[in-house]
Amino acid sequence: MEQAIEEYLAQRQGSRQWRFFLSALAEEFATQLREPDLRAMMQRIGTRFASAHPLPAARTIADASQAMSACWDAQGWGWVDLEEHADHLLIRHYCSPLRAAFGQEHLHWTPAFLEGAYQQWFQALGSGSALRVQQSSQADGFGCVEFRLAQ
Repeated sequence: MEQAIEEYLAQRQGSRQWRFFLSALAEEFATQLREPDLRAMMQRIGTRFASAHPLPAARTIADASQAMSACWDAQGWGWVDLEEHADHLLIRHYCSPLRAAFGQEHLHWTPAFLEGAYQQWFQALGSGSALRVQQSSQADGFGCVEFRLAQ
């Protein structure tokens, strides 16, 4: 049943008119570039996205989470939950359309888009350059993936 749910959601997360194009684009990128280069490209695209969608001032982690989630929701890209730990900030992104847009086989490099977006947003909020966002889990079938902001 879980696979049926995943397929149902995947079919509704991306517009049919773009599904073939984005899948073919990802396949071409994957045949021309090595994984580190693919991840770097997606991080740069995420940085551009976040720069084009600046967040309002956030005084707390809850404020930042709410602002980020509002931006993602407006784009149809799910939402985020931020959880503070002693040595890192856990970033849980829920229901991204990366699988629907690019395909399951490209989920090892496409979440770098989110990595770049979060890095840009946190730097704009004052995290400085010493703290880095890094992916810490693989994306699941529902488009959920975790990142950590840490030194």
